[in-house]
Amino acid sequence: MTITTKSRSASGATRPAGSTDAAESANPRPFAGLILAAVLVTQLMLVLDAAIVNIALPDIGSQLHMNSTSLSWIVNAYTLAFGGLLLLGARAGDIFSRRVTFLAGMTVFVAASLAGGLAQDQTLLLASRALQGAGAAFAAPSALAILMSLYKPGKEQTRAIGWYTVVSASGAAIGLIAGGVLTSVASWRWVFFVNVPIGLAVLAVALRVLPRAARQRGSVDVLGALLVTIGMTSLVYGFIRAASDGWLEGGTLAAFGAGLVLMAVFIAVELRATQPVMPLRLFADRDRATAYIARLMLVAGSLGAFFFMSQYMQIVLGWTPWQSGLAFLPIPVTIFASSQLVARVIVNHFSTKAIAATGTLLSGIGLMLMSMLNAHSSYLTLLPALFVFGLGNGIAFVPLTTAGLARVEPSDTSVASGLVNVTQQLGGALGLAVLVTVFATAGSDPAVAPGASSHAIHVFVTGADRGFQVAGGLLLVAFVLVMLVMRRPSKGASATERDADSAVEQLRDTETTALEVG
Repeated sequence: MTITTKSRSASGATRPAGSTDAAESANPRPFAGLILAAVLVTQLMLVLDAAIVNIALPDIGSQLHMNSTSLSWIVNAYTLAFGGLLLLGARAGDIFSRRVTFLAGMTVFVAASLAGGLAQDQTLLLASRALQGAGAAFAAPSALAILMSLYKPGKEQTRAIGWYTVVSASGAAIGLIAGGVLTSVASWRWVFFVNVPIGLAVLAVALRVLPRAARQRGSVDVLGALLVTIGMTSLVYGFIRAASDGWLEGGTLAAFGAGLVLMAVFIAVELRATQPVMPLRLFADRDRATAYIARLMLVAGSLGAFFFMSQYMQIVLGWTPWQSGLAFLPIPVTIFASSQLVARVIVNHFSTKAIAATGTLLSGIGLMLMSMLNAHSSYLTLLPALFVFGLGNGIAFVPLTTAGLARVEPSDTSVASGLVNVTQQLGGALGLAVLVTVFATAGSDPAVAPGASSHAIHVFVTGADRGFQVAGGLLLVAFVLVMLVMRRPSKGASATERDADSAVEQLRDTETTALEVG
């Protein structure tokens, strides 16, 4: 199933795909500061929304009568819809214009946020989370493409990418802090309501300052997008079902079977599609493929750690949501500092491979330190784990983003940038599903709220520690993968610097043909 459109100029005249008005393109971009602010705020909202609910999970579970398995779907409904539809959103931006796609995605996201805050049962809450993810899938790639079109290649564009990376890498931790404050000061519903005024402000600014663009000729691979979304959802459901009903239960096996079949059909469709939503040729470059897989594992372990750690602080240690959110502060601070250091200094002296390997190793060590927690741990015990984990994430995200965009053909740069986010969202959903299944092996009736029995708390701590161990294992596998598969840099300039220049130049060139300036 494809949707095909013709390219039209603002006046309505048909013109070749990718063409732009030369006179308009020569003009400098006005409102660059406002556009940059709108893009960064949007990216922060979309990324942290995958994590902001984590702190509120105990309160949500208590009010809506949801167990740990059901609560995981509050996170996964968002990340699956976001990741599964992201490439479709990127392609829609190519064809229907970045401005239109961004505005439509943000409108859906804001409306779904309002519905989530008003939800009175888990069905409406989960449906609103999925709609939030769908809106994010259309807004995020257009936001990145608009950002790349603002600056000429060089220091300014590299600095903008650095800010974008900071927001992407630290969004989850910032979401945990914001979720803690909102849940304590108001209620869990405000982790959804807070998106409404911010989102409306972004929409108001975007309507005023975003450039209008020409529609292009092309097709949208709707079938491919639906297959990957439903297939991944089925696989995630299989893991979560296994946690509650066992690996050999009929529903579990059916979910895994359906997921594998759908993913196989997806690959077959992509091999034959004229304009596939996920060109499989992007995985032909071993450095790029390694970066995608390592990023998936990095986010899989990280999101699972946030899920368990936020509940551990409240259920086991008895901290308030506000205290729990504040306790995560070392992570975004460390991520910000380390990612900026990498983008501005370290990238000029070390290769992509060396930096990515260091980051994934440190993140894995941080998760292993978390697995040593017990029912009587203090914040001083937690602090080294949070610090090392944040340091590793900040170091790893920059080179993995760079490698994911390096040496891409100009015609594939938009979808390659989309894949960077796809691996982040689908990795988080799949990783959380796996870790919830591991958590369930600790025993039945784990603690779900403060004040539980000592046995229930013991079961929870045992399960959480096992989850941290597996999450750390995923990061150590990513470290080994980077070390063994990524190519060694050639002599001369650092590989990271060359890859960054190539990725930035190519993405700039592609977006110049897709957007009208002025």
